[in-house]
Amino acid sequence: QVSLRESGGGLVQAGGSLRLSCAASGSIFIINDLGWYRQAPGKQRELVASITSGGRTNYADSVKGRFTISRDNAKNTVYLQMNSLKPEDTAVYYCSADIIVDYDSDEYGFWGQGTQVTVSS
Repeated sequence: QVSLRESGGGLVQAGGSLRLSCAASGSIFIINDLGWYRQAPGKQRELVASITSGGRTNYADSVKGRFTISRDNAKNTVYLQMNSLKPEDTAVYYCSADIIVDYDSDEYGFWGQGTQVTVSS
């Protein structure tokens, strides 16, 4: 069993910063790609940023230059540093992980429960 636990969400004023963390635990052999998604009310879930096992990153155009994704493989944790936050960044943020749970298993996708980020104007 694998679980992803997010933390770090909250209420912040526009221009402020937050740092999200997501720790994976349980039966884990290898963690491949990690990512952060968000879903605002009435909108579809969208990719915010992703990072491969090799450290290659990808960002949505709307967050480039403001958000930074990173990972600590020793801690099975992915981070999202969010700077210069805007009201339109308000959403529930979810982490995702592509994990191989055992040496002879396939890769499976897992999701966190989500953490609310609210940016006031």
